[in-house]
Amino acid sequence: MKTIFRLAKTELRILFCSPVSWLILVIFAFQAGLNFSENFGGQLKRQALEYGLGEVTLNTFAGYTGLLVSMLKSLYLYIPLITMGIMSRELSSGSIKFLYSSPITTTQIILGKYLSMLIYGAMLMGILLIYIIFGFFTIENMDIAFVLTGLQGLYLLTCAYAAIGLFMSSITSYQVVAAMGTLAVLAVLNFIGDVGQDISFVRDITYWLSISGRAYQFLGGMICSEDVLYFIIVISLFIILSIMRLQAARKKRSKAVTFARYFAVIACALIIGYVSSLPTSKFYYDATALKKNTLTPGSQEVVKNLDGGLTITTYMNILDANYGSALPSQLKEDFSRFEQYVRFKPEIKMKYVYYYAPSVQPSFDGRFEELQGKERAERICKIMELDFDMFLSQEEIDKAIDLKSEGYRFLRVLERENGQKTTLRLYNDMMKHPSETEITTALKRFLVPAPKVAFLTGHGERNVNSAGDRYYYTFARSIYFRHSLINQGFDATELSIKDSDIPEDINILVIADMRSPLSEEEMTRLEHYIERGGNLFILGEPHRQEAMNPLLARFGIELMPGTLVQRNQDYLPSVVTAKLTDNAAAQSPRYAQLKRWGASIVMPDASPLHYSTDKGYTVKPIAMTLKENSWNELETTDFLDGELSINEAIGEKEQSYPVILSLTRQRGNKEQRIVVTGDADCISNTELMNSRNGIFAVNFDFISETFKWLSYGEFPIDTSRPEAIDNRILVSRAATPWISAFALGAIPFILAFIGFMVWYKRKKF
Repeated sequence: MKTIFRLAKTELRILFCSPVSWLILVIFAFQAGLNFSENFGGQLKRQALEYGLGEVTLNTFAGYTGLLVSMLKSLYLYIPLITMGIMSRELSSGSIKFLYSSPITTTQIILGKYLSMLIYGAMLMGILLIYIIFGFFTIENMDIAFVLTGLQGLYLLTCAYAAIGLFMSSITSYQVVAAMGTLAVLAVLNFIGDVGQDISFVRDITYWLSISGRAYQFLGGMICSEDVLYFIIVISLFIILSIMRLQAARKKRSKAVTFARYFAVIACALIIGYVSSLPTSKFYYDATALKKNTLTPGSQEVVKNLDGGLTITTYMNILDANYGSALPSQLKEDFSRFEQYVRFKPEIKMKYVYYYAPSVQPSFDGRFEELQGKERAERICKIMELDFDMFLSQEEIDKAIDLKSEGYRFLRVLERENGQKTTLRLYNDMMKHPSETEITTALKRFLVPAPKVAFLTGHGERNVNSAGDRYYYTFARSIYFRHSLINQGFDATELSIKDSDIPEDINILVIADMRSPLSEEEMTRLEHYIERGGNLFILGEPHRQEAMNPLLARFGIELMPGTLVQRNQDYLPSVVTAKLTDNAAAQSPRYAQLKRWGASIVMPDASPLHYSTDKGYTVKPIAMTLKENSWNELETTDFLDGELSINEAIGEKEQSYPVILSLTRQRGNKEQRIVVTGDADCISNTELMNSRNGIFAVNFDFISETFKWLSYGEFPIDTSRPEAIDNRILVSRAATPWISAFALGAIPFILAFIGFMVWYKRKKF
């Protein structure tokens, strides 16, 4: 070891006597300072403008323009300039012969020189560490472990680059050739991950070889054993190859033996790398304070309780618009969507079934119109260079599984060893793929019975099968809508109680906008459901008092005459914005968050609710209209052209009215829960897709939180995370010039001055 340290010390002395090494340090420091001062200064400006900051640690160091990300992108330009002469200089000057004749082994030579590169790389990281220390004292609650993990990844990447540069320098006496060779190898390792992705065996090898993105895992705060071992293997591989290269010069061997030795070393590296990439071989550590790279505790609990194997079978239709998500070339990316789950359940297996059938959302819509069915699929496969033989026909896929009800769209089927099955879909939104919420929801359906929601029919209620403006298809049964009940863990069905009782398996009964009252027989059947503690979601409408009030009277509630109005120069006065109450905030953490943000539940036409507490229920207002410029209009019904004024003589009064109520009572060992609204349009197809300027509407959240409360928190799954706490910088914008002067002036100048003094002292003596 002493010999290795002496060689490293000698190499560093030579290195720092060269102006190139100091110039690289100065340029590196200047680039880092420029990035940090601009990024940090920009955040100080936003803070001074009172825009508010969020996740300052991430934005400063690991965001798209963060310090560590910026330096990572250009790191490959610095290292070859340092390593290009580390061995080439010895070969070109002939000094390598003196090393060969000295009592120093080839291994010691390589390790000594590589150690000097590690020290130089540590100096580069030391420059970045200055800004991390500065951030620690100026960013409120800075996530230091997260940033240090990113710095570790950057250093490992530097070490890997140095090992590659050392090897390239050992095979040529020309420094420029060594530098260009290093850049070439780095380019290959960065882009090889895209090679051979259509071939299973080749895909695994080239994907592992790819260096691209390895350090980004660290920058994201995640330490994975696969990535750590990757850098160790790559570093060891190129160091061993460098040693073998020097040994070849000292001891002649046949080409066959030399080739076999190189092949054996590379093969061993690939085998070890492949084993380390297996799910069962991986270990993880999430260094982020909020564990952003890890499943939420609720999801972990669900996965923990899933014993036995789990197979995710993806059915991809080449004639469906979403075919690209599961092409053979995209399977590694597709696997990453479930990697957090594989981390906690390594036995998850993924299978893919390819077929062709007419989809409700066809691929290449408007093209190849002269071709249909098999001919169309063959043409697409030929153009995309896909093997058509791996695609099943519509007849063959129909025998294996019913995909017709899904419109032959992209579908995943999750199946346990015990035979339980459930589905995952793609959605028509920006994200498209299921998030943690939807995946965990699908898995939880294996563990608990899905709450069954029944929508009452027979009295003009809102239809759950129609996409019309006033109906409920979107949130109830749409397979395309991420937040629909069937995609969030519920089973939704329609129910008539004219001739039969309410089934025992109904957990939630929705009664929306009845146009005619229930008969005595129906009221009796409904009464049985209520008495057994069944939960209800009742939605009223203005002018439905005659049909709805006989039912609501059972709970001490009535729809009051009139229509709520609200003065607003941009929208009809019948469009009211209901604000969440303290009761809502106490009922739901999400409601509490939305209340702090000033959110509203928009109701296009609402009737005020009047309630009493003499029916045995605890009644709490969840949302109320505004106190000012809002009243219950009893005269005017023409809200487009009619004149609105408050007529106190007939009881109109400017005040706040409840429009959403929650009712609870204890029935046996369970709490019965009921939600009543004065508007049925607030969750209609049109309203959920509507967006009004100047109004922060959260009708989506109202649906989710209502059914979550009615299902006792079982569904939808809560995958929310704590809010970031590093949201403030502790210095003012007045510090910006000083930060820039320090980053762009002081640090580069100090390094340049030290370099000049070393050069001057060397020249003098």
